Amino acid sequence: MKKYNFSAGPAILPAPVLKEAAKGVVNFEGSGLGIIEISHRSPEFTGVIEEATALVQELMELPEGYHVLWLTGGASSQFFMAPMNLLNTNETAGYVDSGVWADKAIQEARAFGNIEVLGSSKADNYTHIPKVRIPNGLKYVHLTSNNTIYGTQYKRFPKSPVPIVCDMSSDFLSRPFDVAPFGLIYAGAQKNLGPSGVTIAVVREDMLGTVDRHLPTMLDYRTFISKKSLYNTPPVFPIYASMLTLRWLKKLGGTKAIQRRNKAKARLLYEAIDSSPLFAGTAAAEDRSLMNVCFVMAKGYETLQDEFLATCKNNGLIGLKGHRSVGGFRASIYNAMPKKGVQVLVDLMTDFAARKG
Repeated sequence: MKKYNFSAGPAILPAPVLKEAAKGVVNFEGSGLGIIEISHRSPEFTGVIEEATALVQELMELPEGYHVLWLTGGASSQFFMAPMNLLNTNETAGYVDSGVWADKAIQEARAFGNIEVLGSSKADNYTHIPKVRIPNGLKYVHLTSNNTIYGTQYKRFPKSPVPIVCDMSSDFLSRPFDVAPFGLIYAGAQKNLGPSGVTIAVVREDMLGTVDRHLPTMLDYRTFISKKSLYNTPPVFPIYASMLTLRWLKKLGGTKAIQRRNKAKARLLYEAIDSSPLFAGTAAAEDRSLMNVCFVMAKGYETLQDEFLATCKNNGLIGLKGHRSVGGFRASIYNAMPKKGVQVLVDLMTDFAARKG
């Protein structure tokens, strides 16, 4: 039985990437050694990380002055590493509270400077993106571009008079956008880029060197810039798999092509939800995510939730249970999810509704 992985993360990877990565674990490019046992300072791995970096630069169309860093610790480490590097204790940064991960970033940042929460949708269970005006005088403004738990996403980034710092963990490289307003972008790999274990950061050089605190060597972005992310042993295999994913994305046609695919998949699933008597969406229509489609059983059918989840699992659809804090269902349809997988889910929903409605 063909299985489709709708998990929010670690998430689906492209089939060609999995196949090539598996070969590389055993015998990397005919070297007789696996990628996980070669030296991170060898010419072979240097070629991998340099290609991965160049592909990010190309796919994001990065202008001069931006650096691509391969880090560890997940996006959660960036919640404190970003303000540690960018914000003095007497300065103020603005944060938009659009979900659990945004709130965690706010709490971590308070240790390093003044934090002004510009808007929050917490009172509405984060079912929409707060609409805010970003004032002058802030050191930066922090956004979370896509909220996996609640299925909301910025369709357009707000105009900002100050640099934007953005957690793009769950929609990184899923669409084209203008990088110029952003001073720092960071993302955990395990949604759209590769397996868990590596974190990517794209930082503009003029954002750095402005704080007066001591920065531990391993928490200073400039360390990774100067050493090309090879100051210590990096997560070799996740970077290799990310490089393969970046090759795959380029071959598809880059971010413009993947955006068209992502829109088509999301449209198919949202139309099925909206037209069904058994299911109901949870996010505000104008903020619905293209990456994480969250929905519940319609009123009066709540008792069918477990049966529907069991039906999905029995038909090879994995990871559809909603986050424990909100319940319901969550279909994560990241870049690597084929439209066929979404169609299988839609067909199953239609059949289930016909039998139970």
